[in-house]
Amino acid sequence: MNVSAFYRFCSRLSFTILVLISCAISIHAADKVIVLKAARLFDGKSKTLAQNGVVIIQGNKIVDAGSNFPAPTDAQVIDLGDATLSPGFMDGHTHLTLDFSGNYNERRLKEVDLNVSEQAIAATRYARATVEAGFTTVRDLGSRFVGSKEFVDVALRNSINKGVIVGPRMLVATYGIGATGGHFDPTSGFRDMLFGHEPDFSQGIADGADAIRKAVRFEVKNGADVIKAAVSGGVLSLADEVDTPQLTPAEMAALVDESHRLRKKVAVHCHGDQAAKEAIEAGVDSIEHGSFMKPETLTLMKNKGTYLTPTLMATEWIMSKIDNYPPALQAKAKAAAAARSDMFRNAVKMGVKISFGTDAAVFPHGQNAKEFKLMVDLGMQPIDALKTATGNAADLFGIAQKTGTLEKGKFADVIAMPGDPTADITATERVSFVMKEGKIIRNGPPSALPVAISSDPEAEIPAD
Repeated sequence: MNVSAFYRFCSRLSFTILVLISCAISIHAADKVIVLKAARLFDGKSKTLAQNGVVIIQGNKIVDAGSNFPAPTDAQVIDLGDATLSPGFMDGHTHLTLDFSGNYNERRLKEVDLNVSEQAIAATRYARATVEAGFTTVRDLGSRFVGSKEFVDVALRNSINKGVIVGPRMLVATYGIGATGGHFDPTSGFRDMLFGHEPDFSQGIADGADAIRKAVRFEVKNGADVIKAAVSGGVLSLADEVDTPQLTPAEMAALVDESHRLRKKVAVHCHGDQAAKEAIEAGVDSIEHGSFMKPETLTLMKNKGTYLTPTLMATEWIMSKIDNYPPALQAKAKAAAAARSDMFRNAVKMGVKISFGTDAAVFPHGQNAKEFKLMVDLGMQPIDALKTATGNAADLFGIAQKTGTLEKGKFADVIAMPGDPTADITATERVSFVMKEGKIIRNGPPSALPVAISSDPEAEIPAD
């Protein structure tokens, strides 16, 4: 190549580079700037609300957030008036693919012939109801269907991520891991071999440390973001006592070690004190429920930095519909309800780390925010209750660098609720604006979700 040709080549190359840079700048500039304004702002971490709140958004990220910022030229300004801006709420304990809220016996009968595809379609409604209630991120802690090995929670998460359906960001657990005959055994309470086989590690049921490790690996292989296990009995399972330990210390240690090796956090269903103590010693990241935990166990929990996800709303719902459950379950529910209030008050006084979580599916999806008032009624300050569903939850989930607070560079997950939630915590139940990653999902009344037909007039959504 002669010198003249070389210079022509360099000139063309420079022109091409300039065009590409220009296109990139144009694409970036095309992202509309949106400015949200409201009377107040909660940033997800502070001890007070800021006045004259402003959040500036471009694309899917927050450009800035605080008080009295001027709106950039040509920005779309949305003034939400006498409201409080907040990070999108986060629920650490949901089951978006399931519904346990109706009559217990009807649901068990329907389980025998329910088509898993039908349940997956219903889950899209549950997801939308949840995000429209202001919950832009959830952990989905266990999704299973008797006689089916489908990973509906993974499919739901992926469909939301791809924009196929509307719903919250999901961290999913696939099947909960548990012992034979334990709280997570889907055949427990049915006659032996009704479903033709005993569940194994591929459905989350495992006995012994090696089998537990295999179950963890299988779930991560199939898309689990977080590992869930049942280490004590539960309320809505027929064949166990509510507070008995269901994993040995060796099994617990294997569960935590294998999960953490694969960089997955561990959430454990646990009502009983002994099981909680063993789980905390093993290094689990969160105790879900924790009804019977004693002060000594809560002290251990605080010292280890383990989170409590209290799920007060689940117990509240069950007690309000107690006649919908068999006598054995009623007795367990009453025992858990009697213990959980003192446990929660003690946890708050002692400074145990608390993350918001409801066990949505036990009650109708979309009512998650009722948990806030239950926490406040049991002694938590309103501002601290708000933190459980924002900064605290993001820390537990392991995504605090992406969301959970209104700060520059984080995802534009922003909601607005009327008035001042620190003066009236029930404002959280009346969210009127929802933005997820810069996209407005709701500004005004919620969508008219389809009305499902149910034979149970008490059920707001069908019991499956």
